[in-house]
Amino acid sequence: MKLSVTSEIGTLKRLLVHSPDSGLGKVVPSKAQDWLFEDIVHLDTIRKDEYDYYTKILLYFLDPEKIKGKLNQIDDPTNQRAFYKPEHAAFYQSDKVIELQWLLGQLLEDDAIKTKLVAAICAVEGCTYQIQNELLNYAPTELAKTLISGTSSDRQLLFAPIPNFIFTRDIGITIKDHVLLNKPAKKARTREALLAKYIFFNHPLFADYTKKIIELSDSHHSFLLPKEDDDRKITLEGGDIMVVSENHILVGVSERTSSEAAVKITQTLFEMELMDKVTIVKIPKKRDYMHIDTVFTQVKRDVWVMLGNFSRKAVKHEDETAVERILEIKKEEKIKILQFHRANPENPLSFESLEDLLIDISKNDLHCNTEVRFIFSGNNEFPYSAREQWTDSCNLLALKEGVVLGYDRNDKTTEAFRNAGFQIIGVKDLLQQLENGSITTDDIHNTFILMPSAELSRARGGFHCMSMPLWREPIQ
Repeated sequence: MKLSVTSEIGTLKRLLVHSPDSGLGKVVPSKAQDWLFEDIVHLDTIRKDEYDYYTKILLYFLDPEKIKGKLNQIDDPTNQRAFYKPEHAAFYQSDKVIELQWLLGQLLEDDAIKTKLVAAICAVEGCTYQIQNELLNYAPTELAKTLISGTSSDRQLLFAPIPNFIFTRDIGITIKDHVLLNKPAKKARTREALLAKYIFFNHPLFADYTKKIIELSDSHHSFLLPKEDDDRKITLEGGDIMVVSENHILVGVSERTSSEAAVKITQTLFEMELMDKVTIVKIPKKRDYMHIDTVFTQVKRDVWVMLGNFSRKAVKHEDETAVERILEIKKEEKIKILQFHRANPENPLSFESLEDLLIDISKNDLHCNTEVRFIFSGNNEFPYSAREQWTDSCNLLALKEGVVLGYDRNDKTTEAFRNAGFQIIGVKDLLQQLENGSITTDDIHNTFILMPSAELSRARGGFHCMSMPLWREPIQ
């Protein structure tokens, strides 16, 4: 199986995903923020009315043989969503749109790995020895479901769910033909990291790449550091990593990724000669932003979507006086950008604004001869810029250059895409056109595909978060 990612916008050929599992339906209000959710979600709606459309559009673009001509059968309510369930015989079983629970079920067929993984998870979760032994008697597919959802075969909650597992971007990142595994900052994501580690190191799908998996180790004195010195600990999530060209990677320093991790990543990639440039983008440590991919993502080599707070332009306020505008600019949080070059790491370049960095990437890394354009969250109008960034207006996934998935609730951002010359189409309409043959994926260019989002947006992550690309075609 091929692993290769050298851009954010090359045609997507393979990725890891995880469909919402029953654990999401067990998040209670008092624990929502501990489990990194802002609200509780309605499980049936988030599955049937929202995420299932994501699965279908991914299959049409990446593995059409699995879905073409089957929409009516798939959507038949008597099938009870069997097409989407990894434990069911009718599961779609794609090696291009790869479901993590499906991989885990296959991995657990190996008794030795099963024993090790169950022991490791039971140790982390504080399970009794009796529960550990009971889990070893589960069938692989049922055990995979339990280890992710926390729910036993008789529907007892054995340990906490891991509702953030749908955000597969954060478990790791593909850098060329290597995989960098995460080190989560939050305890709620510990089990995700453990499952990901076992899958990447042990599943036959990744057998050719086990020597190309990068893990960041803690410094020898890290366990002595006080809690308030967290930034000196190594924490990393994939939403803070972007491979923007073959030799250039962005690393965010954020609420979830520490400065120490950014330093370690830079040193490691330079020592391995994997990258010539590493740009560290330090954003405010606020829940509003979380990762750099909540602040900006790439649409085309010369088009980016971004939050206006970090722009050279001030966010537009209605009926605002000049004095108010100046005060607002002074209040804005700052962003710090330093670019390190492997040939001369002692003399980094600094960028005054996020726009300056993204223009530099488009011009110097991707060799654009055209004007670099920016589409702003909420059309850069207050209060829509902040409201829509909160619901992931900047967190878009490129299926190929110029074709991106985003939430339908962000009206002003959609308007900004339309004004920038993009076709706007709802996923339901597009799926019908693909199914009846009136259009093919090759015909789709410069398009913003609107995805249903009433419940998904409550989880505070968009489609960039809900994807871990494994293979993108190189952009020419």
